[in-house]
Amino acid sequence: MATASNQQWQLAGTLVQACNCNYGCPCEFNAPPSKGNCEGTWTWHVEQGDVGGVKLDGLSFAAVCKWPGQIHEGNGEAQPILDDRASPEQIQAIGTLLGGQVGGPWGIIATTLTKVHEPKVVPWTVQLDGANTVITAGDVLTMKLSPIRNPVTGEAHEASVRLPTGFTSKELHHGTTSEFSVRSGITYAYPGQDSAWGKFEYSGPN
Repeated sequence: MATASNQQWQLAGTLVQACNCNYGCPCEFNAPPSKGNCEGTWTWHVEQGDVGGVKLDGLSFAAVCKWPGQIHEGNGEAQPILDDRASPEQIQAIGTLLGGQVGGPWGIIATTLTKVHEPKVVPWTVQLDGANTVITAGDVLTMKLSPIRNPVTGEAHEASVRLPTGFTSKELHHGTTSEFSVRSGITYAYPGQDSAWGKFEYSGPN
């Protein structure tokens, strides 16, 4: 699934993530994860972009990950999930990105992994709607976001984090999850924990 490391590419779209941390995810502040380990999933919905001329517009893919401690300490495990609408050329291009060969956030994540499962290629349903976003990827991944609620009034509580040096997104809007589970290769479920979404723009190689 690899191409040359000097492959030119650029992508823009929406990132949605969920994990086992408490609201706000201290990892975004270079602090230890809430429970001492990290189990979370990034999903990327590509609005526009290509890898070496192979267009990925409209496709989605995810990296389901887990680490026994903090991400930078390594020994991580990953399960790629790909979009079954992708052509063989698009599957190869996405595999190149996720493998980290051409940089971007995946180049950082890949250095922390010791095990990567075979990709799952499944149908995706993506409804991007802020704190009410719903994403399903076959029978492998379910992410249903919900607003964080004020514990006294029950009103929706809005929170955003600007990350000028962030490597997945420069601004993330935080919520929680009514459902969040993965069920293949790596398995976990963390409803009621942190979720976030934001725009991304990447290009490479870098």
